[in-house]
Amino acid sequence: MMTTKNDIVLVVDDSADALSLINDTLESANMDVLVALEGKQALTIAKRIRPDIILLDAIMPNMDGFETCRALKADANLAAIPVIFMTGLSDTDDIVRGLEAGGVDYLTKPIKPNELIARMKVHLNNARLTNSAQLALDSTGQHLMTVSDAGHIEWATPQTYALFAKARATDDWQQTDMAMQLRLWLSQNPAIDSRIELHNLDYPLSVKMINNQTGQERLLKLEDGKRPTGPHLLKQKLDLTERESEVLHWLANGKTNRDIAQILDMSPRTVNKHLEQIFPKLGVENRTAAAGIALKVLAND
Repeated sequence: MMTTKNDIVLVVDDSADALSLINDTLESANMDVLVALEGKQALTIAKRIRPDIILLDAIMPNMDGFETCRALKADANLAAIPVIFMTGLSDTDDIVRGLEAGGVDYLTKPIKPNELIARMKVHLNNARLTNSAQLALDSTGQHLMTVSDAGHIEWATPQTYALFAKARATDDWQQTDMAMQLRLWLSQNPAIDSRIELHNLDYPLSVKMINNQTGQERLLKLEDGKRPTGPHLLKQKLDLTERESEVLHWLANGKTNRDIAQILDMSPRTVNKHLEQIFPKLGVENRTAAAGIALKVLAND
């Protein structure tokens, strides 16, 4: 029988009374609770047992909540954990300070149990959706990465790091040379699908813009300059003729027979004849299935 894993919550507060109330509330909601009395202890616990969410008191002796949150966000393994600030302060500046430190929400003390659980469920669900999306991207085999406006990598698929290694693009080159090139490029607000060739490497790499929103992480695709073109890949992997691979390439890009005919300077009837040869070679019966196979080849190579 399958069991559902309880959410792990790290509660950081120097008040024993507050910890007791929150602990009882969370345990009654079937959550596993970890407790820390101050910031450094919280960081140690989080590194050993990665919690799903953190409730963080803003005002604590030694290392306060703001400093603790910044330290959490600076650790790549902990940065994605949602942090909810708890504060007895009603001053707007302190609320803003918590959100600027990386918090996703805040609660004012005394904590109301129902409000606490409701807020936590929202942020736990958002975190799961984000993690699911990232895992999905990790498994597609694509060379994707997100970068900040400063050109620094915030996240990348394993395939991206593998291509950097293949190109002997060191961490130092990524942090300095590439970051500077990307920063200048991003400052020009490049359009979706635009590209930039990366310089000062012995191996040809380029970057393609996938999603571009100023002030947010940009989604980019790292491209291998020595990788065969789409038609060549299809020819190699699917044992097609050169013309068949070209037709299938444009079919996978959503083009109609008439479009393909114009692009490849042939008649729509000839395009259809090529498709009649392609379908049995791929073991499919229609355009959609053929396009699906082609897209899989192009994405996973």
